[in-house]
Amino acid sequence: MSRLGKIPVTIPSGVEATFADGVLTVKGPKGTLTQEMRNNVTVEIADGSITLAPVNEEKESQALWGTYAALARNLVTGVTEGFTKILEIEGVGYKAEAQGQNLTVHVGFSHPVPMVVPEGLTTTVDKNVITIAGIDKHAVGQFAANIRKVRPPEPYKGKGIRYQGEHILRKQGKKAV
Repeated sequence: MSRLGKIPVTIPSGVEATFADGVLTVKGPKGTLTQEMRNNVTVEIADGSITLAPVNEEKESQALWGTYAALARNLVTGVTEGFTKILEIEGVGYKAEAQGQNLTVHVGFSHPVPMVVPEGLTTTVDKNVITIAGIDKHAVGQFAANIRKVRPPEPYKGKGIRYQGEHILRKQGKKAV
């Protein structure tokens, strides 16, 4: 039994949700998001909430029930509030620049690393902090992970790109005997 799946997803005022041909579509003040649903889960939209239930007692249906409930919650949250990820750059001379749909990261390589910001996302840079915002949780998280992958934090001095609040385990380094 999925604890997440049992809880109905409430639809706030100003948000429309429709389910047709296996696709859940949610429209809100920030935009429109869609999610394909497999036929292992039934979706009912009534009384201002989205209710999901497994089609049968198979293991796959039970597993997808909670997954699709979480994805439906993310759709509703995305079109109402949106999602943000904050990355911090730490290191001498490390910096980032945002120009329109391009992000350039300077992190100790002999060349700058250019990145194209995906459509639907906005990126702002303030000193050594990169903020990624958008309505699609998956796209925001994936782009943040791609930026972090350019120079992940190293364990000796902590230099690199990290998520805000991420704790890096530090190693001691060389030690005289």
